[in-house]
Amino acid sequence: MRRAGIVCALLLASSAALAIDCVVLLHGLARTATSMNPMQRALIDAGFETANINYASRDKSVEELAEIVIPEGLDACRAKDSVGHIHFVTHSLGGILLRQYLSAHSIPDLGRVVMLGPPNQGSAAVDKLRGVPGYDWLNGPAGLQLGKGEDSVPRSLGPATFELGVIAGNRTIDPITSSVLENPDDGRVSVEDTKLDGMADFVVVEHSHAFMMRMRRPIDLTIRFLNSGSFAD
Repeated sequence: MRRAGIVCALLLASSAALAIDCVVLLHGLARTATSMNPMQRALIDAGFETANINYASRDKSVEELAEIVIPEGLDACRAKDSVGHIHFVTHSLGGILLRQYLSAHSIPDLGRVVMLGPPNQGSAAVDKLRGVPGYDWLNGPAGLQLGKGEDSVPRSLGPATFELGVIAGNRTIDPITSSVLENPDDGRVSVEDTKLDGMADFVVVEHSHAFMMRMRRPIDLTIRFLNSGSFAD
C-alpha cells in the first residue's frame, strides 16, 4: 500500500511537471488577432501554449464582448493537453474585457496578466472626440464606453485582484488625438491612465499605442513578467 501511494505521488508530480502554461491573447479595438501574431510567435518560442482570439470589437458593448471573448479564450486553452495556469496578454480594449469578466466571474486557473496600453482609467480622447462625425461608427459601442465620464466602464471596475503587469507607451503617431490627452501618451491613452490600483509592476516603453504589441522590447518584457511576475531583469 505504501509503495502504491509513493508511485501515485510520483505520477502526480510528473504530470504537474509536464503541464505547460497557456496564454490567451486579446487584441484591441478595431484590430484583429493578426496584430498579436508577433507576440504569439514569441510566446510559443518561449515555451507557452497560446490562444490568439479574434473578435468583432466594434459590434457589441464591453459587457457583451467580455461574456463571449473571455470564455472562448479559456476554452481554447483548456482544450489543450496538460495545461497549467492560463495567463492573459491584452492590448488596449482587450484588458478592459478581462477586467469586466473578472468583475462577475472567477478564473480558478488564472495565472499572470500583462496589459499593453490599457485605458484602465478611461481615455480623455473618447470624451473629447465622440461628437466628431463617424467616431461612433469607427469605434462602436465598446469604444464609446472607454471614456472618463459617468458612463466609463473602466472607471466603474475595481482594482486588480490578480497578478498584473502594465506596459504603457509614451510615443504617438496621432498628433490630433494626442492634443486632447495628458502628456505623455501613446496616441490613444495617457501613460497615467493606463495605471491600475493593485498592479504588481509597471513600465513605460518608447512605442505608440498602435504598434507596441508588435515590438521587441514590449514582447520581451511581457515574457519576463509571465515567467517571473516582474519586468525587472
